Amino acid sequence: MEGINGFHIVLKETLDKNDYDFINELEKTCTEADNVELKLELDYKLKRGEVKKDKLKDKLKDKLKDKLKDKLKDINEFMCFYGSTLVGYLGICYFGGKALEINGMVHPDYRRRGIFTKLLTLAEDEWKKRSIHEMLLLTDSSSSSGKAFIKAREALYDSTEYNMVLESSPKERENKEDIVLRKAYNNDSKEIARQNSIYFNMEVNEENNIIPEEEEKCGTTIYIAEFKGDIIGKVHLGITEEEGGIYGLGILPEYRGRGFGREVVNLSIDKLREKNVKKIVLQVLAANNKALSLYKSCGFVEKSKMDYYKITKM
Repeated sequence: MEGINGFHIVLKETLDKNDYDFINELEKTCTEADNVELKLELDYKLKRGEVKKDKLKDKLKDKLKDKLKDKLKDINEFMCFYGSTLVGYLGICYFGGKALEINGMVHPDYRRRGIFTKLLTLAEDEWKKRSIHEMLLLTDSSSSSGKAFIKAREALYDSTEYNMVLESSPKERENKEDIVLRKAYNNDSKEIARQNSIYFNMEVNEENNIIPEEEEKCGTTIYIAEFKGDIIGKVHLGITEEEGGIYGLGILPEYRGRGFGREVVNLSIDKLREKNVKKIVLQVLAANNKALSLYKSCGFVEKSKMDYYKITKM
């Protein structure tokens, strides 16, 4: 905790339910005031924090917990309070790629006081301690103030991502009964890492491999797509409250151009609807025209755009 002109900053490795409620309330205030979208991944972070806490309880004895409870391995959550009111938040997300993702906000009544600059400086200090070479700063494409702030940090434009929402049934659907989605288990982690390296240029690293059974505890179930018993791709399906998300979808190069991607999307929609979600979303890079066309043909429409700006370590 660090004092700044009557404000105080709290640094944490993971979120708990109390943190989640504070940040969620601040997010509602900011998005309503600014009419923008944020990408904070709060539900995923909360569940991951709970899983990590349970693992510590299982592994550490009481004396060891007492010694370690005040030591943070990685700081990912940066919260600025004025009294008991959360007025600023910045979070680090890392999904195993080449870059950390940074997104955050400041309460409308407390802006122009250097709060976000301070939080970002602390996040940059944390980034410099890690082996990750790049950091991505996120802002809604419609936020001129967000873009101006990021450019002032000498960040370079990297990419734009569409947030899409399912609004109608697919325009066309072929019956490909030989395609199945089977739930991935821990022994599929190497295959998932191999596919991520193909689709998303992610480095294969055993330390950062996604563990499917741990991901499921955090609300995301990974499925391996198979055609007549052969692996053709994968998809990650996440559920937060009444919203379902389709992530990490890919078809292996040798199986593309045969309509498999469309059917994997449709099967994913079916699985999420079985969970009675009221909304189904996904994200896709604006430059990925093939994927964008595919999702539109499956009934998705663009709702918002998120711009990514990159800073690289010297």
